[in-house]
Amino acid sequence: MKAIEIRETGGPAVLQLTERPRPELSGPDDILVRLMAAGVNPVDTKIRANGALLPAGFPAVLGCDGAGVVEAVGADVTRFKSGDEVWFCHGGLGGPVGNYAEYICLDSHLAQPKPHALTFAEAAAAPLVLLTAWEALSDRAGLAAGQTVLIHAGAGGVGHVAIQLARIAGARVCTTVSGPEKAEFAHSLGAEYCINYRDEDLVDAVMHWTGGRGVDVALDTVGAACFRQSIPAMAPYGNLVTILDPGPELDLKEARMRNLRLSLELMLTPQLRNLPRALAHQGEILRRCGKLIDGGELKIHVSQTFPLAEAAAAHTLIGAGHVTGKLALTMD
Repeated sequence: MKAIEIRETGGPAVLQLTERPRPELSGPDDILVRLMAAGVNPVDTKIRANGALLPAGFPAVLGCDGAGVVEAVGADVTRFKSGDEVWFCHGGLGGPVGNYAEYICLDSHLAQPKPHALTFAEAAAAPLVLLTAWEALSDRAGLAAGQTVLIHAGAGGVGHVAIQLARIAGARVCTTVSGPEKAEFAHSLGAEYCINYRDEDLVDAVMHWTGGRGVDVALDTVGAACFRQSIPAMAPYGNLVTILDPGPELDLKEARMRNLRLSLELMLTPQLRNLPRALAHQGEILRRCGKLIDGGELKIHVSQTFPLAEAAAAHTLIGAGHVTGKLALTMD
């Protein structure tokens, strides 16, 4: 089968199209999936560049997200049969198991039926960002109806689904964007108020929107500086969640004065630490998101697709920043 392989860390050029043996069923609960598309995530570019989260080493096939058609099932598999369409978040963290390939073998419990409303490219682009946003807003922050939420980078991969999930939960949403086009996109997803971070002061804008109270929940999808800037924009007893390392130089005096709850979110932990209950919970999240998608309440925006052989071009685009929504690789 064709696959994109890395044998060392470096720039996008280390992504090389190669031939690998097609994986085979190795257990009674396995399914073999012919991949139709793979999601491309910023974490893929970090693994490629510096080997982060790469416990299984080289050579490695990247890609945590996949969608495709079941080709074979193990003896104990009852949930799926040959020809079923599935989506999942599995692999891409070192070694030969990843979704930048034509086939992948995985435990059937890690996959869910693909939402009918999504193309394969949309389905492949969705799992990691949906799980991240859901866990951050619901599991970490305990988001409730009527609360105010600040979602950073609302036009990005995690941001664009976080806006929608927050609105579905009954919250009011403000978000940061880089310009008018992305503001229009964020408004179309349900954001009530958009802050152009290039021209506006974050705290002033949030306080204007909330009448001086601050937001109940904030989701940082950008990094340490964004995390620090969010603290004075929070309401007392608020929840601030980051999906990135908040950095070593943190002054938390103001966070303490506001009695904030600070949370870290890494949706890859269940896979990295082999946590069966957490993996099952993520499967339930995907199942519930699938129902929302098929019900027309939740959309996945893929701004561009690339053939598998052009994975390096997708990584280059992510590295340049400001991708709207998600990117995906297709196997046609």
